[in-house]
Amino acid sequence: MRSSNPSLNDKTFSRFRGIASSGNAMTIGGSVNKTFILLVVLMGSAFYSWNEYFSGHMVQHLLWIGVLGGLVMALITAFVPRISPFTAPAYALLEGLAIGALSAIYESQFSGITLQAALLTISTLLAMLLLYKTGVIKVTRNFRIGVISATMGIFFVYLIDIILRFFGMNIPFLHETGMMGILISLVIVGVAALNLVLDFDFIEAGARQQVPKYMEWYAGFGLLVTLVWLYIEMLRLLSKIRRN
Repeated sequence: MRSSNPSLNDKTFSRFRGIASSGNAMTIGGSVNKTFILLVVLMGSAFYSWNEYFSGHMVQHLLWIGVLGGLVMALITAFVPRISPFTAPAYALLEGLAIGALSAIYESQFSGITLQAALLTISTLLAMLLLYKTGVIKVTRNFRIGVISATMGIFFVYLIDIILRFFGMNIPFLHETGMMGILISLVIVGVAALNLVLDFDFIEAGARQQVPKYMEWYAGFGLLVTLVWLYIEMLRLLSKIRRN
């Protein structure tokens, strides 16, 4: 069992398999509840940085605190799942600061874009869940390998682009607003959406394997990572379409 989400990999649940008592094990419902709580925390802090921006205050520091702090919390959570009941909410809080600031910046340039991106993200989540539960999309070995490969490819493209920017260059078409740039964003959004399917499948596997209850927080954290990525890519795609 593997997920392309870096926080939900092969060894995440296997090392805990069967060690929880029947009344103190991870459940799908519990994972959904924890994910909802994390989303509420994220939206709360996002509203704060959003309000700061439109109140005339600088939010660049909030953006960087959220990005760097969220990265630290994400790494700690990934390596020490046992403390995820504490680090996952901290990640959501910090990431919310970054998302709120970023959303406000986009909104100031393109009115209504954040609502559109949020609705598209929620719609994609529900659509992927429906396709997964009805068996339209089946998580086979080849499907999993394909999504993982595409995700890693996107990661390395972004990494190379960041490095090139230090030298005043960037990867062609990645940030452009023409048809090719929009197509690239559509592909990335599609890959992010397919990651949701792998996350659903992995969470079900964790519930079947009777892992400890605190892994619900870890599972919620992993799903939140994918949702944040999907939302940001939606913003990028919509901004390209608007500019075009």
